[in-house]
Amino acid sequence: MPATPLLGLIGDTPLVPVTRLDTGPCELLLKLESQNPGGSIKDRIAVSMIEAAERDGRLAPGGTIIEATAGNTGLALALVGLAKGYRSLFVIPDKMSQEKIFHLRALGAEIVMTRSDVGKGHPEYYQDMAEAIAARTPNSVYINQFANPANPLAHERTTGPELLRQTGGRLDAVVCGVGSGGTITGLTRCFRAHAPQVKLLLADPAGSVLADFVHSGTIGAAGSWLVEGIGEDFLPPIADLSGVAQAYTIPDAESFAAARELLRQEGILAGSSSGTLLAAALRYCRSRTAPERVVSFVCDTGAKYLSKMYNDFWLRDQGFAGAPAAGDLSDLITRRYAEGAVITVRPRDTLLAAVGRCRMYDVSQLPVLDGERVVGIVDEEDLLHAVTLDPARFADPVASVMSTELVTIEPEAPLARATEILDRGLVPIVMRGDRLIGLITRSDLLNHLRRRLGH
Repeated sequence: MPATPLLGLIGDTPLVPVTRLDTGPCELLLKLESQNPGGSIKDRIAVSMIEAAERDGRLAPGGTIIEATAGNTGLALALVGLAKGYRSLFVIPDKMSQEKIFHLRALGAEIVMTRSDVGKGHPEYYQDMAEAIAARTPNSVYINQFANPANPLAHERTTGPELLRQTGGRLDAVVCGVGSGGTITGLTRCFRAHAPQVKLLLADPAGSVLADFVHSGTIGAAGSWLVEGIGEDFLPPIADLSGVAQAYTIPDAESFAAARELLRQEGILAGSSSGTLLAAALRYCRSRTAPERVVSFVCDTGAKYLSKMYNDFWLRDQGFAGAPAAGDLSDLITRRYAEGAVITVRPRDTLLAAVGRCRMYDVSQLPVLDGERVVGIVDEEDLLHAVTLDPARFADPVASVMSTELVTIEPEAPLARATEILDRGLVPIVMRGDRLIGLITRSDLLNHLRRRLGH
């Protein structure tokens, strides 16, 4: 099957200056890899790796492309594979955004979800699982971006030369991350050959072992992080970090804040790894005492993370946003409007309005307020029971189905008191005097306990 013209649009992505963020004495430019057809920098390596597999006979017509991926490599491989007539199957850790998963399925890819809390060598580790699936799948190829020489070759031959051409060779530093290691390795080779003055700077999520490896030369114990696509718990075989002049460790909170600030100030909707790169680039630029020209990447589009880092509720669930900690039960309550008000319904609101509010704010229970007074609580079970036999009841008022068996609790009450109320099948309604603070749900309690353990 001939490839579609869409593949000809991969590469030659724009380079735009950052104009509204504090970059110290430096000029900071961002290469918009989000403008590739598949929405990420991984489009470049997908073409390179698939065409290499075709040339050496590992990938035959009608074959299956199998890969372990954080999402973007899978999306790129699925797009290129679709254009060339291949089936695709991807093993994905369970921390990936729903947008990426939905996108992969829309492209016709088969997805195998696996655990993100296990390391290399475990049978459920995503790379080991993908390799095992490929071994038992006829006419398939395990792409293995982490050890595939066609991965860095794509950046050596396209990304690096584009940067030098777009900057007229006037380039002092490039900030990038490491997932598979293809970008940094390809750029290292390109710059050593054609622009040895360019410094390579590594942006690494806190919890990854790679920044420490640059500093110490040893691989330590990995932690956990929420940024997707970069950071590793091992040194990928193709990763050449010998050219890294400086490495920055960036916490998740700083990455997310940087990406959101980029959108607010520059109008660029970037993904989570781009936030890590931007945060490191800003640290570097602000540390300079003389002007430099610095380039980093918008690795993918933030449209793939609208349910996560651009979702205030998700950020609060992770402990990254919201009011300062009060040190009491009010800290458990995350589902509020941006201005801090509790999400509620009124007794005269329809059941359909209550369902819509549950969906909009990702909640399953709503307090019912008559003026400022809590008069009831309605949950999805109440709503479902009411409309199952008679969908016309969507037009009925909330007051017709709400529960009036209310249990209130002061914010200063012990956590065990909230747990005991939940164990009785009821919902703790946190009140300070007559003022509603919010509800504590099972999800709130689980998120609170998870955060306490540092997960």
